[in-house]
Amino acid sequence: MREFAFELRLCAHLEAASDSVVARQLGTAVHDPGGRIVDVVHVKPGPAFDARTDLTPDEIPVAVLEADVGVGRWRRVTDAFDGPAERARRLADAGVEAGFLERTRRGGHDVVRQATRYPEGWFDSLVGIENKPDLGEPGALEAQLRHDVSLGVLDEVVLATESYVTGAHLNRIPEEVGVWSVDFDREDPVEVVREATPLDAAGPGVEVLDSHPLRTDVRVASAESKARQRRRVAERAYGKGWRTYDLPACERAETDSESGTDGLPHCAWKGRLVDAAAECGPDCPGYAESDAPDVDLDAERARRTAWNPDPGGAARRQAGLDDF
Repeated sequence: MREFAFELRLCAHLEAASDSVVARQLGTAVHDPGGRIVDVVHVKPGPAFDARTDLTPDEIPVAVLEADVGVGRWRRVTDAFDGPAERARRLADAGVEAGFLERTRRGGHDVVRQATRYPEGWFDSLVGIENKPDLGEPGALEAQLRHDVSLGVLDEVVLATESYVTGAHLNRIPEEVGVWSVDFDREDPVEVVREATPLDAAGPGVEVLDSHPLRTDVRVASAESKARQRRRVAERAYGKGWRTYDLPACERAETDSESGTDGLPHCAWKGRLVDAAAECGPDCPGYAESDAPDVDLDAERARRTAWNPDPGGAARRQAGLDDF
């Protein structure tokens, strides 16, 4: 549970210290979906960030963004999206639900068009943060960081730890990886031990698919496939955020006013943050059944960031375009 608590507290700090989008547990692999999950992704705003906050609070699937659908004309759903009709309808549903597409029926067919234009350039850079509070238990850390550096979907990669960082630690990870020493008892919890070197996110990369004693399986990721994945990561981060945990349904659960932990899942009996999905419930000796604390995590995100849960009409009807 140490890494879970560390991750939540670091996310809370990053959110409070910047105007960026912070999200947890996002896939960054291009060819192997789910092959690499980064602990924290820090999405730095670009010049069109305000337009993105005015658009929709939800993730817009990349397949919807890349569909042959414009603002000024209606397209049949089955013509707008590649693949089987069922997939086309599913993507149309996702686009409408996100507020990016609008749909009606014309000539006996379902048709869609963009409700508003997509704000290209809403994010500037993606920083991936791998959390390893205890460097004495590195696990697959070195392989994970080498994957990130070799692929280059992220603009920068950082290792965050509570351990004392030695030269031996630095020598075991790619030199491009930045290192943060984190101590939440300090006024500024993050001390930069080594600056991250910017990666070539705009060019091609090499994705490690599998490693064996005598060989490593890799596949080249084109610049275009990386750009698509970067937009997917940014969109996923915007729609998901980092408050994706459950609050304990227990009398001993605490939140803001009681523990000062900003809506984090804190347990008074254990005296620490808890992962309610993994360690709370009847098997816990301190468990006392109750309703979970009444905390609106979306409202908490909106109060502390520029994320807007109710843009109120950015996905608008295009006046006069029905004549096209």
